[in-house]
Amino acid sequence: MRISVERQSFPLRRTFAISRESRDVAQVLVATVEDGGFAGRGECVPYKRYRESVDGVARQILSLRMPIDRGSLQERLPPGAARNALDCALWDLEAKRSGRRVWELAGLPAPAPLETAFTIPLGSASEMGEAAAEHAGRPVLKIKLGSGDDLPKLEAVRNGAPTARLIADANEGWSAREFLSRSDRLAELGVEMVEQPLPAGDDDPLLEMRFPFALCADESCHDRGSLPDLRGKYGMVNIKLDKAGGLTEAIALRKQAESEGFRIMVGCMVGTSLGMAPAALVAQGAEIVDLDGPLLLAEDRAAALTYEGSSVHPPSRDVWG
Repeated sequence: MRISVERQSFPLRRTFAISRESRDVAQVLVATVEDGGFAGRGECVPYKRYRESVDGVARQILSLRMPIDRGSLQERLPPGAARNALDCALWDLEAKRSGRRVWELAGLPAPAPLETAFTIPLGSASEMGEAAAEHAGRPVLKIKLGSGDDLPKLEAVRNGAPTARLIADANEGWSAREFLSRSDRLAELGVEMVEQPLPAGDDDPLLEMRFPFALCADESCHDRGSLPDLRGKYGMVNIKLDKAGGLTEAIALRKQAESEGFRIMVGCMVGTSLGMAPAALVAQGAEIVDLDGPLLLAEDRAAALTYEGSSVHPPSRDVWG
């Protein structure tokens, strides 16, 4: 068994800005696990917010002694990007060895096409309004907020896309006071869900707050160990493979979260179809699907998921799994 890692860059269609950063390129790592003449691949997106770097995650992956399997991987690496890339590569390897699809191996139902939200990045009110008008025909728009003048931006988005369903993501950018002061207007503008309004670790004020829209934990939710601290604060969790540490934990997290009464969103970092493919299995039947990463790229991989408008189809064998 041999592991290799490749760093890859994919330019974005336009600058992607959120409350704490902006980027023009998606930097991804692809882990390849080769064994017995077969090779499996998995993609991850190292994220500075979680104290990850491309070089650091690559070292994590390459530091593992062989052999490795999915079971031992859960013990040998913590949740995060490195484990995600390897876990997904090992699933892909097993699928190729067995000639079966990953969902069959995992005991999941055959996947169907999904309707994904489309993200409007943070910008000026005019920029966000124009972007919303360009994508007004999409059924769900996810609006990046978390700045000092969010309401005019959200109003511009609503004017640009008067019939779209809206969800908002502050990326930890608000204080409790700011969130409360904006909540009525968020509801008036038809926002159905707000994602991570307060900083993770500083979100206890949510225990005393009630809103007419759903609250979803993103930065506050990584794996199953996150769930106890979310009770009473959030009604929904955003499952991302790069946070959970791969498909194995993401499946388990969804099952436990649902058993505890949390509603489910499945999201992504800004990556390629190789990163979205395993997430599409977890996202089946989720209330909110946010797997628009490839739509934000200037160009996806040659072997890519099929997107028709806001509908994303399950991965073919040449993409993953």
